[in-house]
Amino acid sequence: MKLVIAAIKPFKLEEVREALTSIGVRGMMVTEIKGFGSQSGHTEIYRGAEYAVNFVPKMRLEIVVSDNLSDAVVETIRATAKTGKIGDGKIFVLDVQQAVRVRTGEINDDAL
Repeated sequence: MKLVIAAIKPFKLEEVREALTSIGVRGMMVTEIKGFGSQSGHTEIYRGAEYAVNFVPKMRLEIVVSDNLSDAVVETIRATAKTGKIGDGKIFVLDVQQAVRVRTGEINDDAL
């Protein structure tokens, strides 16, 4: 099993969720986060005053999938979340040792 972690632009969340559902993803966890990467934040003007925004709002998706679906999940997120502009996000893939469904006790792929 793989854990796919993606940081994407907030306005892309619903489009990415729909695309992932269409390829067979049955669940995900979503968290509102702030961060910065190569864009290192930006400046904004609010009520006539300019100030630095050091952390940019993002959405963090966490998706655990079977090994054979992980490449499709990564490609789907990449293609759907892409705007072509700086700050589109990042995707990380990690190995998952075990998954357990709390209600039934099912483990690993059965728990997904």
